[in-house]
Amino acid sequence: MKSYKNSLKFLIILLLLLGIFFRFFNLDKKIYWPDEAVTSLRISGYTRKELVQQAFNGHEINIEYLAKFKGINQDKTVIDTIKSLAVEEPQLPPLYFVVLRFWVQFFGDSVAAIRSFSAFISLFAFPCMYWLCRELFESPLVGWVAIGLIAISPFHLLYAQEARPYSLWIVTILLSSAALLRAIRLQTKFSWGIYAVCMTLGLYSFLFSGFVTIGHGIYVFIREGFRLTKIVTAFMLSSLAGLLALTPWTLAIMSNFSKTQGGTNWASQKASFISLTTMWAGNISRLFIDFGVGSDDPLPYFIPLIPFILILSILVVYSLYFIYRHTLKQVWLFIFILIAVTALTLILADLIIGGRRSGVARYLIPCYLGIQIAVAYLLANKLFSFNVNLKQQKFWKCAAVLLFVSGFLSCLISSQAQIWWNKGPKLTQYNLQASYIINQGTNSLLLSDDDPAYILSLSYLLYPKVRLQAVVKPRVIKISQKYSDLFLYKPSDEFRKILENEYNFKFEQNKELGSYQEKLWQLVKEN
Repeated sequence: MKSYKNSLKFLIILLLLLGIFFRFFNLDKKIYWPDEAVTSLRISGYTRKELVQQAFNGHEINIEYLAKFKGINQDKTVIDTIKSLAVEEPQLPPLYFVVLRFWVQFFGDSVAAIRSFSAFISLFAFPCMYWLCRELFESPLVGWVAIGLIAISPFHLLYAQEARPYSLWIVTILLSSAALLRAIRLQTKFSWGIYAVCMTLGLYSFLFSGFVTIGHGIYVFIREGFRLTKIVTAFMLSSLAGLLALTPWTLAIMSNFSKTQGGTNWASQKASFISLTTMWAGNISRLFIDFGVGSDDPLPYFIPLIPFILILSILVVYSLYFIYRHTLKQVWLFIFILIAVTALTLILADLIIGGRRSGVARYLIPCYLGIQIAVAYLLANKLFSFNVNLKQQKFWKCAAVLLFVSGFLSCLISSQAQIWWNKGPKLTQYNLQASYIINQGTNSLLLSDDDPAYILSLSYLLYPKVRLQAVVKPRVIKISQKYSDLFLYKPSDEFRKILENEYNFKFEQNKELGSYQEKLWQLVKEN
């Protein structure tokens, strides 16, 4: 058995090394999509309003002019980064963006350098996951298996390579959860102080950490039998300290509440129950296997994946049942609450008031971490328990190998792709094709009245020779006659009519764009 355990540790170390490799491999391969372009805007310290005033005012600019809105510049400081978030996106706390700005000062503002920060932060998830499993199970084996699962998980790889705060959020969820269990075990002021700090870091990383904190509170109260014990009192004081530390950002949210709502309106778009169910099952399966099929892809793409989704769903359900039957109440209760609070809150919100929040994979990260811990506990017990006969042990060995292999293959395929389901595949596919056509022009001018974030994302794919002339609201603009190639990117109907009436342009489509032809037009002056 000892040699068997050593073999497992060797396998986990191999998976860990592969996971680290994949996190830093081809960091700039995937298209830098609009959400990430906005991250660059935030670390630059400029606001969206300033971007519009200086670059989307109807005047011609070089694509290179946008560089100052994509990274560090001499005009803005870290204070401007915080202010831009507080004024325009208060739903995003500043911790990730502030630390990223310092990172960029040392390593540059290329796509690979910016994303490398998320990849680096994601490495801290491994020791945090191990610590949490030790606090829960007092078993190093469960911690080792859990590390293997998240190291080679295609889901974790995606967010480790995205210039958004989700890898930091994963770390703070695991860190605060482990710190809570340690504080309950030790019951010292110092340990509760550590928990308060970890909770504060979580809240300043992503506001949905509030659901995690609520879950922690529910766990503590149930564990203590709804009595005002020393543990309950210490938890309440620690939580109060964390909430007080968040006060400055709470005031920013309240002062700009309309911006907070506006930044999340897209998640309120209606979705049918069948559509939501499909997204839930698909997102859970992506923890272990992911070949890039998104919720917007045609039905035939999903059919080959149905058996895998069903098998993995059964595995998850059985893991939860197994942990319920074979662990103490204080263990399975913690995991169930970690999974349930965020998931049920978003699911009920979608079913009652409408929306697709529960189908957004990154919003349910606490839920997925709980699921992976449950699966890790199941595998560790089935592989090393003396109560499991040889035949069953062989079966679970095969299951574990298949999980690890499917994760490896998923990461391998994902690392080679330019477009993936989590980066708005329709938009990024279109941008990739459109940039190729625009760059082919010998003397190109790009016109648009589209969302600045989308154009900023497209600019990463355009050659420096391309010129840009953009507005936010459709209006008459003065277009130079010196350009041989005029392109119109994602125009509103109003803007297209203005150009047609003012300049008598003929609008030509490019067949290379397929179903996206109406998104990019080449303008030809009619005689």
